[in-house]
Amino acid sequence: MIRTTLFALLIGVCASTMTSCSKGNDDDNTSATAKVNMHLTDAPADYEHVYVDIQRVEVTMQGSSAVTLTPIRPGVYDLLDFSNGIDTLLLTTNLPTGTIEQIRLVLGTNNSVDVGGQSYAMTTPSGQTSGVKLNLNQSLQANQSYDFWIDFDAGKSVHETGNGKYMLKPVIRAYSALTNGKIKGVALPLSALITVYAINGPDTFSAVPDITTGGYAFAGLPAGTYSVMLDAGVVSFVDTTVANVQVQYGTTTDVGTILLHL
Repeated sequence: MIRTTLFALLIGVCASTMTSCSKGNDDDNTSATAKVNMHLTDAPADYEHVYVDIQRVEVTMQGSSAVTLTPIRPGVYDLLDFSNGIDTLLLTTNLPTGTIEQIRLVLGTNNSVDVGGQSYAMTTPSGQTSGVKLNLNQSLQANQSYDFWIDFDAGKSVHETGNGKYMLKPVIRAYSALTNGKIKGVALPLSALITVYAINGPDTFSAVPDITTGGYAFAGLPAGTYSVMLDAGVVSFVDTTVANVQVQYGTTTDVGTILLHL
């Protein structure tokens, strides 16, 4: 059974994942700012809740000091509320034109995970002070609007250290509206406890079907050819793989309903 996901770290994400996606509404061509919308989403995890305390975002433009941005709702977010293609708007702001060199996502201390009906506090050695870094060379043009997503991999970010203690080491990737390939489908039966994997060479992405409908979705996939694997959590069901699933930016590939058999 495959039980890991391989998402790129937010550190070192390629600048091509942050390209302009739409024309802004500002008709003043002399304006020297661009609109930036940052969304929060999550990859699935085998926990009941993963609570992350997001306090601020710091953006450093080339040749300038860091600009501190406050989320629309600073504080605790349950990452598992934003799986299967669901997201929430973290912040919206105007930034000066130029090149973004670095983004830091700064966390507070109120981070926790729920396991087996119990809540456990999580320490965050690096995220609480210096922040989770995203190094970029992304140019912003005047009167343009940029949307991008910060995608936490909750399953790889939470680490059990023993004796009922947990640590949060954020594993995050980012993608933009123009680099957003999607796959969706339905995995049945629900009793098979299926995890779905989209595999493209060395890269593997995961999704957990909805517990009532079996629907699942992947977002932010690089364009390419994928194998979609349905991995049953109950050994009496036979795993199934759909090969040659084509993913293109700006479109959603629907693999339909797949039924695992005993």
